[in-house]
Amino acid sequence: MALKKKPVTGMKDILPAEMAVRDYVIRLIKDTYGTFGFSSIETPCVEHIENLCSKQGGENEKLIFKILKRGEKLKLDTAKTEMDLVDGGLRYDLTVPLSRYYSNHMSELPAPFKALQMGNVWRADRPQRGRFRQFMQCDIDILGEPTILAEIELILATTTLLGKLDFKNFTIRINDRRILKAMASYSGFPAESFDTVFIILDKMDKIGLEGVAEELKKEGFEEKAIETYLGLFREVTPDAAGVAYCGEKLSDVLDAKYAEDLQTIIRSVDAVRSADFKIVFDPTLVRGMSYYTGPIFEIAMDEFGGSVGGGGRYDEMIGKFTGQDTPACGFSIGFERIVMLLLERGYEVPGTAARKAYLIEKNMPADRLLEILKKAEEERRAGRTVTVTMMKKNKKFQKEQMAQEGYQEFEEFFVS
Repeated sequence: MALKKKPVTGMKDILPAEMAVRDYVIRLIKDTYGTFGFSSIETPCVEHIENLCSKQGGENEKLIFKILKRGEKLKLDTAKTEMDLVDGGLRYDLTVPLSRYYSNHMSELPAPFKALQMGNVWRADRPQRGRFRQFMQCDIDILGEPTILAEIELILATTTLLGKLDFKNFTIRINDRRILKAMASYSGFPAESFDTVFIILDKMDKIGLEGVAEELKKEGFEEKAIETYLGLFREVTPDAAGVAYCGEKLSDVLDAKYAEDLQTIIRSVDAVRSADFKIVFDPTLVRGMSYYTGPIFEIAMDEFGGSVGGGGRYDEMIGKFTGQDTPACGFSIGFERIVMLLLERGYEVPGTAARKAYLIEKNMPADRLLEILKKAEEERRAGRTVTVTMMKKNKKFQKEQMAQEGYQEFEEFFVS
């Protein structure tokens, strides 16, 4: 059987030019989030299958790469269901592992705890532009902070990072799961049908108001409820005033504090922001994860044509591990999509040290080679990047290739 050169579908090899950008972005992430007080942590890539299948990951739970039991624990002859065969899986996000991590180490961590976590995750998804089956995620989370200070800090930290990467004119879309539910309740939809309503609402940007109305009718919902529901979206504005409108209109089914808090988040971020972006209230924003309990947000970029990050509050997830709810809020950037956009625009890593290549003729005597190596080491100590390599017959082509890797200066050494 012939060996295969290409990576598995949905995975990719990373060449040096892209790796240089990725390494720079990772360094910038750590530096930027560090100035906001976030501490780096790490969790295993393999999680208990019970944790991954706890009905908190939404559609991602259908995309788990599951791991078979090993040795004597793998009993193929007596297994009745798939769960009898597996005991672990590759993590599909970093939030479920973080919740387990915090539950296990709570007594050793400060309160509130500001966590930064970067690592690969895996989803058996359909690969497409900017979407892979293995991809890097970058999350910041604040655990133990019940106030909206968490949301404000997360949005400011994330937008500051994007500004440092020269992203401009992007949009932070923000909503609150409790406003979502209040709008559906006010319109007359039964509580047990909210998930169906929200799945259809999430298609608004693709099918429009009329398309949403049509799909709600197909599901058998009452015409009056549909008209009332869509009427709310026609009247609301994409700003703090729109949130205030919802607070007043939905006062019988929505705690006024939730609308007030969302207004404060929008106004605070808009007043303090350092990057070039706008923050808008979007009552159609749903976010797919079922664990969100409060404010939710996404980053929209016109140049990508979709979301490049998102997050929200999930106050009930940690309690599923500990038996006691813990306030929690997080923001994840689409690391792979950010890097892809940087590469497409020909992004160059700033402040890269000058690169120099020593080209050595073949059959160089050992004593002369030693002198060359010592000279290279002296230049490295002076802060330069120096590679030492043997000279090829086609020296012109060799230099052209090395120039593509960023080598701007060449020094040649010949056998005297």
